[in-house]
Amino acid sequence: MKLYTISGLGADEKVLEKLTFNPEIEIVHIPWLIPHLNEEFSDYVARMSESIDDSEEFYLMGYSFGGILVQEIHKLKPAKKIVILGSIRCDAEKSKLIKAGEKTNAIKYIPERLFGNSSSVLYMFLKKIFDSKNSNLSEYFRVKDPYYLKWSMDKVAKWKFEKLPDVIQILADKDIVFPIKNSQPDFVIKNATHLFPLTKAKQVSEILKTIFV
Repeated sequence: MKLYTISGLGADEKVLEKLTFNPEIEIVHIPWLIPHLNEEFSDYVARMSESIDDSEEFYLMGYSFGGILVQEIHKLKPAKKIVILGSIRCDAEKSKLIKAGEKTNAIKYIPERLFGNSSSVLYMFLKKIFDSKNSNLSEYFRVKDPYYLKWSMDKVAKWKFEKLPDVIQILADKDIVFPIKNSQPDFVIKNATHLFPLTKAKQVSEILKTIFV
């Protein structure tokens, strides 16, 4: 069966490359599309779902912002099973920082030129919240289009969603992007940060093999 995957904000499939699955699972990675100017989130979700063949059963898995996307796609093209890694099931699970961004509309006032620049203050901030000890962070975050990054961060801040009962959530206990205290995950990865699909790939893979069968 096909498992369609979407990586985190700005990341390609490399961030999920250490995960392993049962041999009968066919992995199909959906790459990020660059949003059209002022594109509505619902229209973007529809475009991201176009590569999914829903004439047959399939699975969905998303990491971080990709977790938000696969839940939205699930409403358009229901999956047999859906897993989110390092992501949230509803807007009530957002961190205080993200909620503040929504309330103040702060992202609107950040110059677009600061997005996608590896030497910027923004990049250093992202490095700190994702995993400050990982010196190879830029290897995994390769989608650096400034408009895409600013647009995506704005959509995360403004996301409104009711929890779906069939979504399986896996979180790390030291994730400060989506803190575990705001959620009730199905599985907890101990001593791990937001980059746990990379740093705890073996443990995560063992869990995924029990889900995607």
